[in-house]
Amino acid sequence: QLRIVESGGGLVQPGGSLRLSCAASGFTTNYYVIGWFRQAPGKEREGVSCISSSGGRLNYADSVKGRFTISRDNAKNTVYLQMNSLKPEDTAVYYCAADSSVSCGRSTPPRSSEYDYWGRGTQVTVSS
Repeated sequence: QLRIVESGGGLVQPGGSLRLSCAASGFTTNYYVIGWFRQAPGKEREGVSCISSSGGRLNYADSVKGRFTISRDNAKNTVYLQMNSLKPEDTAVYYCAADSSVSCGRSTPPRSSEYDYWGRGTQVTVSS
């Protein structure tokens, strides 16, 4: 059974850092594009970043460009989102999603409608 589990969220002060992990089981991430999305209270889910199956193509929303870095370790079936210089407006539930047919970078930011498999999310709160 295909499963995605996010971890690494928490409470951090503005300017701080967190690293989110997206661990997959039941499928091999080598063949999937992985995307990160977030949803703040009262707002629609928005794309944050994606990484191609090989890791050679990356894509970021303008709001996180230069602060967030996506990477993947296919040997561990895990994708990471390193988040630096966090701002209060980064506060949201962060979701990881996978899809085998989407093209990372075809749309900026990634579109949630294009991803079939989703985790349950991890809360990130940026506050002093």
